[in-house]
Amino acid sequence: MKYYYVYILKCNDNSYYTGVTNNIERRFEEHQIGEDIKSYTYNKRPVSLVFCEYFLDINQAIMFEKQVKGWTRKKKEAIIADNWEKLKELSVCRNASHFENKGFDSAQPDSPD
Repeated sequence: MKYYYVYILKCNDNSYYTGVTNNIERRFEEHQIGEDIKSYTYNKRPVSLVFCEYFLDINQAIMFEKQVKGWTRKKKEAIIADNWEKLKELSVCRNASHFENKGFDSAQPDSPD
């Protein structure tokens, strides 16, 4: 059975790198030795593997990788700490323009004009 891994590396500058691979040991070693000079991690070595989740379907792995890449640092740190429950709290919109933050009383019906 083939596995696909979504992983997060912590770089020596404290940034995170998220990737997907079918061979986590090989891929980690490639990052660590700096195999690709164009790689994000090349000038940020050494790196450490701080998160790894496996999938049986490559499409699910790619979708999760893209999702994680779009997350905030706090969300990434929540899954690194295996605190998946915190994701919901961190997903609440705090933007002042969001309707839940405008101070409207949702229990009051709209008044007719």
